[in-house]
Amino acid sequence: MIKLKNGDYTSLKLNINLSKTLEIRESIIAHTASIFDPDMFLVDKEPLGLRGEVEETLDLLTRRGRRCVLGLRDVMDDPHALYQEWERKGVYPALDRYYHDIWVYGVPEMFDPISEIPGMRRVADRVSFTGYIERQATETDRLAPGLQLPDKPYILVTTGGGGDGAGLIDWVLRAYESDMTIAYPALLVFGPFMHLEQRRQFQERVDRLSNVFATTFQSNLEALYDRAVGVVAMGGYNTFCEILSFNKPALLVPRTEPRQEQVIRAERAAKLGLVRVLLQDDRLPPVAMATSLHAICNWPRPGAALRQSLLGGLDRIAELCAPFIDPQRRRARSA
Repeated sequence: MIKLKNGDYTSLKLNINLSKTLEIRESIIAHTASIFDPDMFLVDKEPLGLRGEVEETLDLLTRRGRRCVLGLRDVMDDPHALYQEWERKGVYPALDRYYHDIWVYGVPEMFDPISEIPGMRRVADRVSFTGYIERQATETDRLAPGLQLPDKPYILVTTGGGGDGAGLIDWVLRAYESDMTIAYPALLVFGPFMHLEQRRQFQERVDRLSNVFATTFQSNLEALYDRAVGVVAMGGYNTFCEILSFNKPALLVPRTEPRQEQVIRAERAAKLGLVRVLLQDDRLPPVAMATSLHAICNWPRPGAALRQSLLGGLDRIAELCAPFIDPQRRRARSA
């Protein structure tokens, strides 16, 4: 499933309608949980799943006495908009009925859902802040065969999934098309969900520029950060974790629709001195982007001390999981 700009969802590849796709997903989740009978059920972001697809499974595992955990991004949306959405979807009763724990993959200094989202104080005793999820490039990371990289350090431009990344790619391309003096080349990662026709049009423009390179998707995106002098991105959660992990100066160009998640994350990260922000605006000329591309390599990096206070997610999640999935403790609990 991919999200459209208006906030609706659609099936990415199956040639069937939304309701039928959701039926298939709901069935897969429920049957998998029933057969494997997990010790812990971790639900990502949507407390009842996409349009309620995990409620049947939550009910089943709750009756079996299994641990149900809701994992939330550091920032979900504008707090009042999220409150209205959760009220409409019946989320708050579900939090009381099903969830033993709520993990926030961030830190309260960036966003504190307990104090900022109406209705969350009632579950404050179940909320744990994990910190951000650190990423690492390993020796086993390999770039896709045939990927052409610049022969010198470059500016990495990534759109995440790419479904809503056309505006950022166009702005960067216009900057390079209008200013041939930008010191570092650009490597564009379109994203796997960018529309095929948009990718084709962008690739034609890339082919006319000697200092811009592009690829659609890299499963080991971490490997591209090593030689990057800076990162230009939209500011989704995963990209933000990568920027922190690899300590790169970054320009975030967040989307503002249909959710405020990215712009809130970007603006608060900028206040902490972690990134710079440039809001998307079709009326802004390419020089606005070109100015940032000229300067990005000289911007300060997030800094080791601050990064270490933010990046602790993997260890903290392991600690939170241990009482419920550690074999020895599980045997003792069963006895």
